[in-house]
Amino acid sequence: MIPRYSRPEMVAIFAPENKLRIWLEVELAAAEAMAGLGQLPADEVASLRAKVEQAGERLIDTARVDEIEAVTRHDVIAFLTHVEEICGAEARHLHLGMTSSDLLDTTLAIQLAQAADLLLADLDALLEVLRRRAFEHKDTLTIGRSHGIHAEPVTFGLKLAAAYAEFDRNRTRLRTARAEIATCAISGAVGSFANIDPRVEEAVAARFGLVPEPVSTQVIPRDRHAAFVAALAVIASSIERLATEIRHLQRTEVGEAEEFFHAGQKGSSAMPHKRNPVLSENLTGLARLIRAAVVPALENVALWHERDISHSSVERVAFPDMLVLADFALARLTSMMDRLVVYPERMQRNLDMTHGLLFSQRVLIALTSSGLPRQQAYVLVQRNAMRAWEEGLSLLDLLQADEEVTARLPAADLPALFDMSYHTKHVDTIFARVFGEASAD
Repeated sequence: MIPRYSRPEMVAIFAPENKLRIWLEVELAAAEAMAGLGQLPADEVASLRAKVEQAGERLIDTARVDEIEAVTRHDVIAFLTHVEEICGAEARHLHLGMTSSDLLDTTLAIQLAQAADLLLADLDALLEVLRRRAFEHKDTLTIGRSHGIHAEPVTFGLKLAAAYAEFDRNRTRLRTARAEIATCAISGAVGSFANIDPRVEEAVAARFGLVPEPVSTQVIPRDRHAAFVAALAVIASSIERLATEIRHLQRTEVGEAEEFFHAGQKGSSAMPHKRNPVLSENLTGLARLIRAAVVPALENVALWHERDISHSSVERVAFPDMLVLADFALARLTSMMDRLVVYPERMQRNLDMTHGLLFSQRVLIALTSSGLPRQQAYVLVQRNAMRAWEEGLSLLDLLQADEEVTARLPAADLPALFDMSYHTKHVDTIFARVFGEASAD
């Protein structure tokens, strides 16, 4: 991934050097497990461990491994050859009874678990910001919209509470996906343990906080990876959903909220007045890239027999890219929402701009409750609403002048139906559902 959309901690997980470090530790963990079971000479394995520690970063030489791979055309063999060059004959105890996928898939599981932990921390940070801003604007009135058209009043805090609840669900999904992906396979060429003891797999799994894959064939089944990718794709869609909301609210005609505009920031090379929603637009694009990995991940599930490598090229590109992007996008969204500028006065202006149309349903309910058939009541309210819309008149004034309406609802009683608090009376209940009873208090 290009540096522009990368953060160093996530990038480091997928760096070639980190991969080699994990390879080395997995291989040593398997050898040490075999030594513990009496299957390898314990003194030689201990000596090998000492040589590895003494060699240090000399073993994490990606250039040398690449040089060997240019000849062997096999990355794992190239790595094992490099280790043997430095550590000598005792390196023969590495990879005993294992196949390349044991090393590759277990390493990928470790990397994905590490990446998931970073994303979970990112989600925690975002949730904290959304919670704080939701309570800040719990009672800030704004118009709710359906089809992009004014509907009925809500509060801006409710919008943010909805985002909080969605990302909280995403956190649960990611935790589930992390658990599903954190599996270990040290089972040999076709997963039958013919040349390696299942207890070795159990020991390696325990060493790295993984669980043994029940049936690994030669690879860990890719339905696990597809589920992991799907969880990330849903997170991406949630990022885009919130970003799209901010993009709409920042439109000049709406003007209810906008991204923070830094001192010295420029919005356009041509138009000095511009303050554009560039962060949320950027997040929309990044979400598309993350979701693009879903179909290849699903197609990776159908491998031939016990294994082929059609999945390998996909994963070498898709996993680092989508995880780096997801980490960046969550951090950007958190910062954007933390500094989001909110304009309650503009929200009130927008609430007032339709001259009371947003109370039409309450009038409809009142007329129906008076005994008037619903369809007749609908016609009465709609004809006044359409006139208010087209002529810019007050809906309340029109209703009070409509004898068919006042025959059911006295004119003096109609203003009570135009009360904003009617629409916000259950905000505390919703907040209690999202944040817990104590938080809502």
